[in-house]
Amino acid sequence: MKPIRRLLVVLHGANLDLLGERPVAHYGRITLRELEELVAAEAARWGWDCVCRQTNYEGEFIELIHRHRYAGALLVNPGAWTHYSYAIRDALELVQAPVAEVHLSDIAKREPWRRHSVISEVVTFTISGKGADGYLEAVRRLIAGDGTDRP
Repeated sequence: MKPIRRLLVVLHGANLDLLGERPVAHYGRITLRELEELVAAEAARWGWDCVCRQTNYEGEFIELIHRHRYAGALLVNPGAWTHYSYAIRDALELVQAPVAEVHLSDIAKREPWRRHSVISEVVTFTISGKGADGYLEAVRRLIAGDGTDRP
């Protein structure tokens, strides 16, 4: 199947529906809705459509990756699944487009178990610790084709 150009798909994982309630020191004050509105507006500024989805169910997250594997680009924040879900890693390997891994907090400076990403080897690039600005940077990089060579 041919990739669907000009479609950015944003997938949020476990507990990200509670942004705005989670520890401010790590995640800031932004809610998921506000974050998705910022991302969609940035994509629209570049002439791209944007679809945002969030789930607390790992299998559903995998299904969303499968369903959108032919989008123009994917931006993913699997939440805690980042650190142990080889099933999500395997699903991301099937994506035909550039994929950005984005984390609001700096996972390299968090608890030891959060410092390793099992998906980083199969994504195009990772942005961590820049809050909502990291999402906007990822949108611009994905759309501009900056660093979009898959590993």
